[in-house]
Amino acid sequence: MVVTPLIVMVAYDGIELVDVASVTSGFDYANRLGASPAYEVRLVTPLGRPVRCDSGLELRGQGRIDEVDGPIDTLVVSGGQGHEAAAANPRLVGQVMRLAGLSRRVASVCTGATVLAAAGLLDNRRATTHWYEAARLAASFPKVRVDPAPIFVRDGEVSTSGGVTASLDLTLSFIEEDHGPEIARRVAMGMVTYLQRPGGQTQLSLFTNLPRSDQALVRRVIDHVILHLDGDLGVARLAALAGVSERHLNRLFAEHVGKSPSRLVRDMRLEVASLLLSRTAEPLAAIARRCGFTSTETFRQAFVAWAGVPPSKFRAAGR
Repeated sequence: MVVTPLIVMVAYDGIELVDVASVTSGFDYANRLGASPAYEVRLVTPLGRPVRCDSGLELRGQGRIDEVDGPIDTLVVSGGQGHEAAAANPRLVGQVMRLAGLSRRVASVCTGATVLAAAGLLDNRRATTHWYEAARLAASFPKVRVDPAPIFVRDGEVSTSGGVTASLDLTLSFIEEDHGPEIARRVAMGMVTYLQRPGGQTQLSLFTNLPRSDQALVRRVIDHVILHLDGDLGVARLAALAGVSERHLNRLFAEHVGKSPSRLVRDMRLEVASLLLSRTAEPLAAIARRCGFTSTETFRQAFVAWAGVPPSKFRAAGR
């Protein structure tokens, strides 16, 4: 007899709708594409009543959390602005603890990690959450080894994902684990997303996260770097372009950017390289040249140090 894997998603007032939709739609797409056995996805709420999302929309549950029984394949706790209130609700936290004991694997989306932490499920585990909430999670639950950078983290049977759409990356990893890479690839294509960003990839893009300095000279140097990644971007060259000494340029970057010019150049080159690996079929040698690396091997070594995987493996994971 084939047992239908039950996916239970826990929702509460103040959830983020995309947190729910990314997970439930991912498993639904897998069913449409022939996942066998097919997933059964069930959204449960504390009282079985509709919950109000951050956006103001209401989402109707399919049952009360205390009425759910096992076995459960995957328990997923959503995130959202109501995560702290949910984590402070002893009945909800107690039910999450109970259901975790009936589940093959447990996961959280974004700030749903706060609820898992309150239930003690992240004690002595590495975990992530939305980068903005990472420091608060670490301060509130010192037994949790919080890493704010990755898209998702899997530590044994417990997984945590970063902000909002990172939950889709985690869901794709579950689908691949259950049904193989081909169906996961087809789910990603149907949902028009990456397949799949490695869990260790950073949540934040350097180009969107980099503060725009109010220091005109620093802005000019950064703009030059962005436009000339394949050129000479050594500190001596950048200092000459800016008309200051290398020491002064390093001091300005430390004050206004928070990293040295050489570190900024390296990070920008590698982030652009990661985009080219994910979105183009260019050979590694061509990408290395475009991003200013002296050789393919130099590029490979730098990329492994930055992303934790070789460029070829990073590309394969994105197909």
